[in-house]
Amino acid sequence: MEASGLSAPQRLRIVRSPKRKDEIAKGIQGMGTESGANAKHVFQTVSQPRCCSKYCGREQLKTRRYEPGAPDSPPALRRCAEAGDEPTVTVKGDLSIPDSRLIGFFCSVQCPGDVILKTYDFARALRSADATIIGGFQSPMEKECLDLLLRGAAPVVVCPARGLGTMRIAKGWQNPLAEGRLLLLSFFDDSVRRATARNTARRNAYVAALADRIFIAHAEKGGKTETLCKNALSGAKPVFTLASADNAHLLELGARPVSADNHTSLLADRIASSG
Repeated sequence: MEASGLSAPQRLRIVRSPKRKDEIAKGIQGMGTESGANAKHVFQTVSQPRCCSKYCGREQLKTRRYEPGAPDSPPALRRCAEAGDEPTVTVKGDLSIPDSRLIGFFCSVQCPGDVILKTYDFARALRSADATIIGGFQSPMEKECLDLLLRGAAPVVVCPARGLGTMRIAKGWQNPLAEGRLLLLSFFDDSVRRATARNTARRNAYVAALADRIFIAHAEKGGKTETLCKNALSGAKPVFTLASADNAHLLELGARPVSADNHTSLLADRIASSG
């Protein structure tokens, strides 16, 4: 059978079998000019790896590492020093993303039903916001909101509580990464392969330091997210939370109420006094 007459399944088997590739290559040499050219065309076409511009774009996204005080370190990342020190950071994605206004996104693991519904609506409203949303997106509610945010136009920065070196990139993150709408940013060495409670608290402190404003969908009373709220407020950083009876303790601390209908107050150039 001539190579040009191979069926699609037969061509696929040729690609997967090195022995058959050699046989076809030898056969090409003994063919006439026209049939040999046809067979060579078939062989080269089948042997080419599948590729598209989007896939190649993903392959070109290299992980970069920045040491503390490095002159080429992005200015926005230097704000990490507000959390006590300036860490070594590794990034994957478009480094210009943190240059815009950063909104820190937090939510406790346990979240009341009323807050869950309002958080979904709020995340949908943020999808087209003129700001970048940054967070660990580790708690169940945060993960749900990340899925919503990545379907919108607003850039997102995801900060895992582990190193990026061996971390598997979620399928839903690949297009936003290739399109320049998503940045992965880690404050941990590649040897850190799982998110511990200590790493999570440290990561959250860095995210809060980077953020220009903080949104807390919900924080359990006495929990670590409530402590983060207190620390941010004591540092005069604006903190917002959903208007809900379940968030009364955060409002009493000084967090500003916000909802999906008036989410622009979170993005306003000047924030009115909460007093």
